[in-house]
Amino acid sequence: MSLTRPQSFETVDRVAQATIARFTQGISPHAQISAWIDWAAHLAQSPGRQLELTMEAFSSAARLAHFGMHNLVSDKAERPFAPEPSDRRFNDPAWAAFPYLFFEQAFLSQQQWWRKATRELRGMRPNNAARVSFLATKYIDVFSPSNFPWLNPVVMDRTQREGGANLLRGLEFFIQDFLDVATQSGNGDNGYEIGKDVVATPGEVIFRNHLIELIQYQPTTENVVAEPILIVPAWIMKYYVLDLAAHHSLVRYLVERGFTVFMISWRNPTAKDRDVEFDDYRTFGVMEAIEVVNAVLPGRKIHAAGYCLGGTLLSIAAATMARDGDDRLASMTLLASQTDFSEPGDLMLFVDAAQVAFLEDMMWDQGYLDTHQMSGVFMALRSNELFWARAIQEYFLGERDHATDLMAWSADQTRMPYLMHSQYLRGLFLENRLTAGRYAVNDDVIALKDISVPMFVVGTETDHISPWRSVYKVHLFTDNDLTFVLTNGGHNAGIVSEPGHEGRRYHLAVRPRNDRYVSAEHWRERAKLFEGSWWPAWASWLERESAKERVAAPQMGAPEKGFVPLEPAPGRYVHQH
Repeated sequence: MSLTRPQSFETVDRVAQATIARFTQGISPHAQISAWIDWAAHLAQSPGRQLELTMEAFSSAARLAHFGMHNLVSDKAERPFAPEPSDRRFNDPAWAAFPYLFFEQAFLSQQQWWRKATRELRGMRPNNAARVSFLATKYIDVFSPSNFPWLNPVVMDRTQREGGANLLRGLEFFIQDFLDVATQSGNGDNGYEIGKDVVATPGEVIFRNHLIELIQYQPTTENVVAEPILIVPAWIMKYYVLDLAAHHSLVRYLVERGFTVFMISWRNPTAKDRDVEFDDYRTFGVMEAIEVVNAVLPGRKIHAAGYCLGGTLLSIAAATMARDGDDRLASMTLLASQTDFSEPGDLMLFVDAAQVAFLEDMMWDQGYLDTHQMSGVFMALRSNELFWARAIQEYFLGERDHATDLMAWSADQTRMPYLMHSQYLRGLFLENRLTAGRYAVNDDVIALKDISVPMFVVGTETDHISPWRSVYKVHLFTDNDLTFVLTNGGHNAGIVSEPGHEGRRYHLAVRPRNDRYVSAEHWRERAKLFEGSWWPAWASWLERESAKERVAAPQMGAPEKGFVPLEPAPGRYVHQH
């Protein structure tokens, strides 16, 4: 009797999983339930923790009761519970008035108790402990008094002053947003036109295949740095986070500094692209772009830069080139990009074997990971800022934020092919093969330590996608000259950090080739702090890693080699929805 399971039964299971995933937006119920079961089972056999939590509950109730009674006769009672420094929900002075202050304190006491209750228990899986703590925080946040108009003094005051007009405006905004979601027209008029208000740096598309368009930007100086820059953006979003409005376009800044810049613009995949592989992005993306740049500027090495997932791909490509003796790179820059995924931050809470299998079945059914399924995860990571605060402001206070170019880009999302994303999640996120010595390209393992060109790596302080300590781990797996920058801001805003942007600062330190490893915290203590944007520091570093003599600005494309300008930048692929 054969023990092989018939393929038809496997298909039934995958269809069932995919159907469930459509209702849960790709979040695996098993991944959440199993974490809670792990926590509850270990808590049930931990009488010490139970006693601790019971005493904490009585203590919190007593402090809250004392505060409430004392506040009835005096408004100078000290608050027993304080919000997290990053929690801005109760910043408005109106929360200092009774009874709203009591509502705030009652909520914070519950939040503090659950934070202690969901600490890791001896024997728990660490990932389950982190997941339970995260989920408990998000569930408690639902019941924050700031989310209920009759418990929120800011909303109550606005409603009284406007006679309810704010609620009518909020209802109008809600209906409009609901219709946008229902009709999938969320990328409507946001006041920013592609090619005019954003993505407007002059250039030409000089190459196109089924996966990329390669853009060469028009030089603005008579002479340029000899070595060109090739930028590899992430394909989880459109590339133009690096070419927003003119005053904070990184591409425009580089061109004006005298660099020849090439940019990859990824095609937005459809269900027909379900079997595109992760390595196709290296082969038909990075490597074909390098071939074209070499044709335009023969004999010149390339400064390659990768952002987010594009940086991870660039690291794989560079390690493969180093293994194969390909020395066409002059340097490598990683912007908020991870090479090691053992500690990838909050995003890892959504990635385990059960979750990956669940996502795979959903993508197998659709042919891709859809945009709203990805955005839901990112919103969950920062639900207070991205969901609750926005809902209160728009639907209860009746205030619409004025769209910014960064917001317009954020709403212009892309899909991810089934096979590529499955390979990425399993090979890198789940199994961490790249730094474990198990990532193979063309059936031969690659190693980051083979990369000998200088590296410039940027991490951002409040990055929820690529936490800076995870980005910093590239120090562990390389032996080359490495300049590391830690800038304030998040995953996107920390990179879009143009000169003159108020409040910008960064730490910078250089690790010479073959120097000893320094932990991330010690590095931060020793690194020099600079005020302002990190862009000039990067541009100066690129100039130092280039030939001293500048050369005449190049022509657009290489017509004699078949790379003629096809159409003006930003090309076709950036317009795909």
